[in-house]
Amino acid sequence: MTDAYIYDAVRSPRGKGRKDGSLHEVTSVRLSAQVLNAIKERNNLDTTAIEDVIWGNVTQVGEQGGCLARTAVLASDFDESVPGLAINRFCASGMEAVNLAANQVKGGAGRAYVAGGVEMMGRVPMGSDGAAIAVDPTLAMDTYFVPQGISADIIATEYGFSRDDADALAVESQKRAKSAWDDNRFAKSIIEIKDQNGLTILDHDEYMRPGTDMQALGALKASFKDMGETMPGFDSIALMKYPHLERINHIHHAGNSSGIVDGSAAVLIGNKEFGEEYGLTPRARIRATAKIGTDPTIMLTGPVPATQKILRESGMAISDIDLFEVNEAFASVVLRFQQAFDADPAKVNVNGGSIAMGHPLGATGAIIIGTLLDELERSDKEVGLATLCIASGMGAATIIERV
Repeated sequence: MTDAYIYDAVRSPRGKGRKDGSLHEVTSVRLSAQVLNAIKERNNLDTTAIEDVIWGNVTQVGEQGGCLARTAVLASDFDESVPGLAINRFCASGMEAVNLAANQVKGGAGRAYVAGGVEMMGRVPMGSDGAAIAVDPTLAMDTYFVPQGISADIIATEYGFSRDDADALAVESQKRAKSAWDDNRFAKSIIEIKDQNGLTILDHDEYMRPGTDMQALGALKASFKDMGETMPGFDSIALMKYPHLERINHIHHAGNSSGIVDGSAAVLIGNKEFGEEYGLTPRARIRATAKIGTDPTIMLTGPVPATQKILRESGMAISDIDLFEVNEAFASVVLRFQQAFDADPAKVNVNGGSIAMGHPLGATGAIIIGTLLDELERSDKEVGLATLCIASGMGAATIIERV
C-alpha cells in the first residue's frame, strides 16, 4: 500500500453566517470554486491529473444540493474531466472527504485528489434539509433523540464540567485565535475571497470576539435550558436514558459554543509519484484515519473513542502526538477529550478553535487539518491528531506527520 501525502491546504476566511456577514452574497458553489482555483494556482496544477474532487457539505438542499462538488468543479478553472463527489458525515464531512481521498490514494485508486468542503450557514440554514431522526416520532423515541445542545449539556453533567470551566475554555479560545491572527499564523493557508469585480470582500475570520471575558460570558443565558426543562422537555428524555443523573446542568450558551459561519477549505492529496511528476514537495503524510459510531443521545463524545481507535490501529500512544485539534463544537466536547486523555491544554487547539472563529459544518474537518499542518510546521513539531464530534453519535479522526 502506497503513502498518501498532503501537498497543500487552503481555506477561506470564515464569515459571519448571517445577512450582514461579508460572505453572505457569495454562493456555496462560487466560494468552493475560489478555493479550488487557489489550490490550482498555488501549485501550478494540471487538473487533468486529479482523480476526483471529494467535497463535504452537510445541508445538501437548495443551492447546496445537486452534487455541489461537481457543480463547483464546473464553476472553477478545473478541467471538466474532473468529477465531483459530495458527501455528508455531518460536522466531520470535510475531514471524511480528506480521509476518503487519502485511503483511495493508499489503495491505488488514483494518484491525486482534492478534498475538503463548504458550508454557507447564512444562506442555507442548518437543519433545512430535514432529518428523519428528529422528525420521525418512532425513530426519535427509539433513539432517545435530543438536540445537540442538550447533548453537550449532558456531557457536562455526566463528566462534571461547570459553567466556569466551559466559559474559561471559551475565553482562552478567543485569546488564542487573536494571538494567532496577530502573529499571522494562518497566513500560509488563508486566501482572500473576492467579488465578481475582483475586489477583496473578506481576508480574515470575522466572527471573533477578542474582547470576550468571564464577566461578559457570565451574563449570557443558558441556550438550551428552556428546551430542556419546558414540559415535555428534552431533559426528561435524557433522564430516561441516563437515570443516574438527577438533572441536566445547562452550561452552554452562544459564547461557549461554536459560531455559525460561512467558509470553505481544500486539501491537495497525492502519492509520491504524483508529486515527483509535477514538481511538488509533500508537506505531511496522512498516517492514519478512523471513524466510529457512538451513543446517539449524548452524541458528541465521539472524539474520545475515535482517538482510541486510531491510536490502537496505528500502534501509537497518546504520548506520540505533539499537537491536537479537537473541534470546539461545544466547550464540553474539548473538556471531555482533555479529561479522557489527560491531554495538556497547551497542546490542544493552540491557535483557538470554532468557539472563537466559527464552525462551517461541511468545511471544518478540512480546516482543522490544514491548521494542524501549519502549526506543526511553525512550531517544528512532527505528529498531530485532528478529531471532531459528529451529530447522531459518531466520531472521526486523522493523524498526520510531517515529512
